[in-house]
Amino acid sequence: MIRGIGVDVVDVRRMKEMLEEKGDPFIGKVFTESEIAYCRGRKQPHEHFAARFAAKEAVSKAIQTGWSGTFRWKDVEVYNEPSGAPRIKLFNETAVTLEGCTLHLSLSHTENTVVAFVVIEHK
Repeated sequence: MIRGIGVDVVDVRRMKEMLEEKGDPFIGKVFTESEIAYCRGRKQPHEHFAARFAAKEAVSKAIQTGWSGTFRWKDVEVYNEPSGAPRIKLFNETAVTLEGCTLHLSLSHTENTVVAFVVIEHK
């Protein structure tokens, strides 16, 4: 049974500007250490930060609590399977809220835009 769906679109150039303007304080607030290491290890880190940001936003929309609920940026971590497929790992209250659920994530991007789509499935 589908419990929620969420989608988000991020402008890659805007993310690059945000990273340049806000720097490490912004990165440390939004992304986990694993996400930071992954993104910084890529040729165009801002594109990967944009994808992870979009995925976190899509999860928040799928949960349907918005930012007034218990959702926190670092409670959602995006990682890649060896095949390259993106996956979501949950922590803290978000993990408790979605216990027994499977999250499906799809990411797509161009040079300018990232789209993240999340489906929360309750078994």
